[in-house]
Amino acid sequence: MFDPFFSTKPEGQGTGLGLSMVYGFVKQSGGHIKIYSELGQGTTVRLYLPRSRENEDSKVELVAAPVVGGSETILLVEDDEDVRVTTSEMLSELGYSVLRAKDADSALAIIESGAAIDLLFTDIVMPGTLRAPELARKAQQKIPGITVLFTTGYAENAALHGGRLDGSIDLITKPYARDQLARKLRQILSKE
Repeated sequence: MFDPFFSTKPEGQGTGLGLSMVYGFVKQSGGHIKIYSELGQGTTVRLYLPRSRENEDSKVELVAAPVVGGSETILLVEDDEDVRVTTSEMLSELGYSVLRAKDADSALAIIESGAAIDLLFTDIVMPGTLRAPELARKAQQKIPGITVLFTTGYAENAALHGGRLDGSIDLITKPYARDQLARKLRQILSKE
């Protein structure tokens, strides 16, 4: 139940990110979770977090670094045409080469064509038979070293973990600003 993208709800009703985000937050905080569930009785979830006896952190003034883009090639997978066009324009203005796909099946065709792609930027919830997590797995098999960035409008609390789930999945929530997207892309593309 803590696996990302696992959901018993129908498409559009949930992303399967809720418990994964809770798990990630608790583990990053040095705690653990206990779940007890009994059919017909309900479920109890207990979060155990370490106690801190340290003084409260003082406020720090953050100085925003200048927004920079890159020259990498990004495969943008988004089923909403308006969002796809707007995001594509943002990415192009930042200097990226952009390949566009309206669904995971179209994106897989682009990946299998042998195009040089540095980053797969895909919506989590899309129509079609191929789901975003499976697309990401196939992209990573076909293009070793490709970076994947997921996006969704459903996971409102994704920022709780700095935009990461279980330490391995990068996520940015919609709506995102140009500067926010630019910084996230540089962060994950510069990891290597």
